[in-house]
Amino acid sequence: MIAFKYSDEVLKRFRNPKNAGTIDKPSGTGTVGNRTCGDIMELFIRVVDNIIVDAKFKTLGCAAAISFSDVLCDVVKGKTVDDALKITKDDLVEILGGVPAPKLHCSLLAVDALHKAVEDYLKRK
Repeated sequence: MIAFKYSDEVLKRFRNPKNAGTIDKPSGTGTVGNRTCGDIMELFIRVVDNIIVDAKFKTLGCAAAISFSDVLCDVVKGKTVDDALKITKDDLVEILGGVPAPKLHCSLLAVDALHKAVEDYLKRK
């Protein structure tokens, strides 16, 4: 088993994610997965007047996957849909204080889940 050194912020969010859960009747839902590592992320957003007012997640995965899901929810809240789509994996990595290179794919999963949730929202609109 390989042990990774995570930042304090990653460990904090992994141990106590504040955005874990679901949203009843979400405006959009995005689900993504990675066959190689087995991580699965589901992101729920509530949009009011083109502003993401709430975001929650359900993630089955490692500490990095859960932490990226949690931080993404914080970052998108209060943003317009267009501004949320400008969030990059590098933005999330920076907020978390970095992650080991083999775990960087988790940041991309989070961003992909956001894009799918927004796409779902736009289809429903």
